[in-house]
Amino acid sequence: MKIRFGVSLSADASPAGLADTVDHLEASGVDSLWFSELIYSPSVDPFIGMTFALARTAQLKVGTSVAVLPGRHPVLVAKQLASLAALAPKRVLPVFGLRSALAAERDLFRVPDGRRAEVFDEALQLLRTALREDDLTFHGSFYSARNIQILPKPAPPLDIWLGGASTPGFERIGAYGDGWLGSFVTPSEARRARLAISAAADRAGRVIPADHYGINLAVGDGALPEPVIAAVRTRRPDLDPTELVAPDWARLHRQIDEYIEAGLTKFVIRPAAGIGTEAFIDTFVTEMLPRQN
Repeated sequence: MKIRFGVSLSADASPAGLADTVDHLEASGVDSLWFSELIYSPSVDPFIGMTFALARTAQLKVGTSVAVLPGRHPVLVAKQLASLAALAPKRVLPVFGLRSALAAERDLFRVPDGRRAEVFDEALQLLRTALREDDLTFHGSFYSARNIQILPKPAPPLDIWLGGASTPGFERIGAYGDGWLGSFVTPSEARRARLAISAAADRAGRVIPADHYGINLAVGDGALPEPVIAAVRTRRPDLDPTELVAPDWARLHRQIDEYIEAGLTKFVIRPAAGIGTEAFIDTFVTEMLPRQN
């Protein structure tokens, strides 16, 4: 199976440096660049960032890690993705999630109270159908659209990956997703997630390809800054933060070995706070690219 490593930027990365970063990644032969949806930060919007990066490159793939789908109309999202795929075939890697990781941003993606999971399921059904079928009319509990015709159709069809770290999330990936990009899970948890997703797909009469399991990881430059430690403890108070965020590249290599053993093959690596983007990319190229097969 293909082992691949991509780059995600820190939340405080300045948009002013994005052009140089994209050029650096393309020239270095990095596989992919991933844009997180962090609205109340300097980070570039994922769809804007993908468009910008694709327009400057010929080889670099781009993805979202992750964008929120519930609260957006799936047909409009389908048009955005189909347009990007037409401009840059085989280089668009969408990953969607249930909600923003930041509580302050959740009000921006409004759905009926208590029904976000149902909205997500229906949105995924409509998104996938709009990207694959023509002249479709859809009447659901949350979304309706007539005579849907998204052109041109991506060829091959876009894979829609999902985030998530819960049993309902794994069931959703098995039913509607083409891959999983996890975060804030240990290698043993990632193994259980992979098995749960595979079992859910089997129950749905589907197959998730064996090399469509990945994870977001962060790496420090020798020690983790206190804000990073605090953020990890907020998300996972049950774990030592260094189990999820590697203090240095040597520790990251050991973590990656464990995730590969757990069956994961795709890795999105971002710098922990305080590491300059260009220095991070140089080290990433030295450390990660030799591990690709």
